[in-house]
Amino acid sequence: MPVAPTTSPTTRKVDPKPPPAAERVYTHIKEAVLDRRYEGGTFLTEGDLAEAVGVSRTPVREALLRLEVEGLIKLYPKKGALVLAVSAQEIADVVETRLLVEEFAARKAVPAPAQLISRLEQLLEEQRELAEAGDLAAVSVKDRCFHAEIVKNAGNEILSRLYDQLRDRQLRMGVAVMEAHPGRIAANITEHAELLEAIRAGDAEGAAQVVRRHVSRVRVLVRGDDR
Repeated sequence: MPVAPTTSPTTRKVDPKPPPAAERVYTHIKEAVLDRRYEGGTFLTEGDLAEAVGVSRTPVREALLRLEVEGLIKLYPKKGALVLAVSAQEIADVVETRLLVEEFAARKAVPAPAQLISRLEQLLEEQRELAEAGDLAAVSVKDRCFHAEIVKNAGNEILSRLYDQLRDRQLRMGVAVMEAHPGRIAANITEHAELLEAIRAGDAEGAAQVVRRHVSRVRVLVRGDDR
């Protein structure tokens, strides 16, 4: 006699729980800061944030504390928070750190494994498509991913973690540059193609020189107030 199945083929899947309220607020604010919907100098009140996300003020305070630790806002207890502008000193610090890490990684990329070449080609094509669609925030993310892939390929986990710590600052600066200098989008893509070609050709020093020119332009193009 056949045994009846213990589970029904029509068993409904349980929907995953939504993220906690504080996490939703954190994500909302951080994404808005990084893509400059909340620009530097904007004051965010707890009440407005709570209403925007549909939560109470308690998770708003938790989210603001996290964002203050990350250096994106300055918290004013019981009032709200000020979105910090990108300063001239921060720009200089980020550019200097990127040059140290990325020139090293560009040299280490040669000779390049086929997997790295394929991934860089894919990211470059995705960046072109997003640029045509006019999605500056997404273009900035792909720009950062292109460079991060080369850094990851260097095989130094400490450097990779250091580079990841620059992520938020890089994204803010990237969007700022593209908004202020629309022509820079095409120039970035061209320079990425040059970097890819140097790596593909096995030219380690040529790849490092492209990185130096490419990253150094950020210092000139991004504007900020001295701290």
